[in-house]
Amino acid sequence: MAEPRQPEEPTNTTAAEPPTPTDADAETLVALPTSRVVRRERLSVVWLLPVLALLVGGWLAYQSYAERGPSVQVDFPTAAGLQAGKTKVKYKDVDIGTVTAIDVSPDLDHVVVTAELRHGSEQFLAADSRFWVARPRITASQVSGLETLLSGAFVAVDPGGSKQQRRHFQGLADPPVITTDAPGRRYRLRSDALGSLNLGVPVYYRDIQVGQVTSYELDDDGGAVTVDVFVNSPHDALVRTNTRFWNASGIDVQLGADGLQVDTQSVISLLIGGVAFDTPDDLEATGAVAPADQFFPLYPNRRAASEQVYLHKERYLMIFNGSVRGLAVGAPVSLRGIQIGRVLDIALKFNDETLEFFIPVLVEVEPERVGLTRTREVVLAEDPDVVRKMIARGLRAQLKTGNLLTGALYVELDFHADAPPATLSEHDGYRVVPTLPTPLEAVTAKVTQILDKVNGLPIDSIGEDLQATFAGTRALVDSADLKRAIAELANLLGEVRTLAGQLNTDLAPELDGVLATLRETLEQATGTLADANALLGPDAPLGVESVRTMREVSAAARAVRDLADYLERHPEALLKGKGGGR
Repeated sequence: MAEPRQPEEPTNTTAAEPPTPTDADAETLVALPTSRVVRRERLSVVWLLPVLALLVGGWLAYQSYAERGPSVQVDFPTAAGLQAGKTKVKYKDVDIGTVTAIDVSPDLDHVVVTAELRHGSEQFLAADSRFWVARPRITASQVSGLETLLSGAFVAVDPGGSKQQRRHFQGLADPPVITTDAPGRRYRLRSDALGSLNLGVPVYYRDIQVGQVTSYELDDDGGAVTVDVFVNSPHDALVRTNTRFWNASGIDVQLGADGLQVDTQSVISLLIGGVAFDTPDDLEATGAVAPADQFFPLYPNRRAASEQVYLHKERYLMIFNGSVRGLAVGAPVSLRGIQIGRVLDIALKFNDETLEFFIPVLVEVEPERVGLTRTREVVLAEDPDVVRKMIARGLRAQLKTGNLLTGALYVELDFHADAPPATLSEHDGYRVVPTLPTPLEAVTAKVTQILDKVNGLPIDSIGEDLQATFAGTRALVDSADLKRAIAELANLLGEVRTLAGQLNTDLAPELDGVLATLRETLEQATGTLADANALLGPDAPLGVESVRTMREVSAAARAVRDLADYLERHPEALLKGKGGGR
């Protein structure tokens, strides 16, 4: 039998003292083998490998954490085209990160895309940075994202300029039209309606595209629309403080009192719309370059933009009693052919006292359109008596036809010397300008008066008299006496014709001889008159002598008259003779 092994000494020298063995324990210990503890003097080399691996792993982990970029979360409506671990985050086609996770929001309304950016990408996380998914897009105004057909969709970023940073963003459904780093200026336009404008439609200056529409929104009160446009550099220097923008979308066709007018910008604006601007050439000084984000009114068309803007406006009321068919809101109000205002409202009212209808027309007049010859700057509205004076001189409002094709009417102000007297009155708080009926109504009134006079004539008795006259005339025509007289007249004409033939045959030779004699007599008379003319002419001797004789007779008569006068004063001269000295 093998000898039993002696039990080894316990290796833990710091253990507590064992309990006092009993006799049974002593017998067991004698039977068990014993152990011997061997102390080693140095550490084993094997333990260096895990320590070294631990140090290298920690260093790598530290380096990875130190070089780790920021993490960002972006909310998108859908994750179409995105894959975790594959989809890149790019800025100007340069990879700056990778999508690491795509999760659905707790309310199941959108998806949350988590992306890890490269180290040092904090400048892309400004509070106004924008993220969107770049994928192929084809719209009426532009084509973008075609490069993603091969490379796949990616998350694009447009860094903002804010000093604050964020880690959670709301992604854009569509890519922005203009990025933040694009050179140029943004301007804001106010309009009553959006019209045909949309994102990306061009902005024109003299038919050259210089910008785009970047966004639009409805005001909080719903009263207007704000349209943001971006004008590229250096064309943004063309936008002045007095520049005017207008909607150049489609074809602007106006058929009114001024006729048919058609205006369009280009074929592209005809299809997709557009905005145009220009600085008017007028007497006003050219304004300075407009700063960014300045508000401008957006006019509906070029014609409205080219009109001068007058701040002072006066409202008047014109009451018409006749038909105003063809007069519409916005119709021009002209003074001797020059527009000075427009029609604001047309109403129909009933006078329960006179039981008549009347039509009040509210017009808005711009007095500054009328230039004055005074040296000081005044307008018509500043003189309260000028309108009253003009009405006293015959100023009246009258509806006239502006377009024969459409029958459109306009309000014409002019002086009528023969107009009935009138004064400036008030109605419903507005000053009332007297009116005249339209030319057609005036003609109709005259015709009505003539018809009234005709209706006053005894038409029935006149008709009866005419009928009796016609009956007598018919009886006379049909009478046997008239037929007999006509037959006798025909016989008489036959006899006259026979007598004329006889005269032509029998008396013609004798008449020729008489005519020859008369011709000779006339020739002799002509010669006699010529001799008399030569004898009595101004240079004839008889005439000269006659003139001399008449002068002598005249002198003798004058001497006799003087003698008679002398004798009348001195009758004694007949006896004594003419005394000396008398």
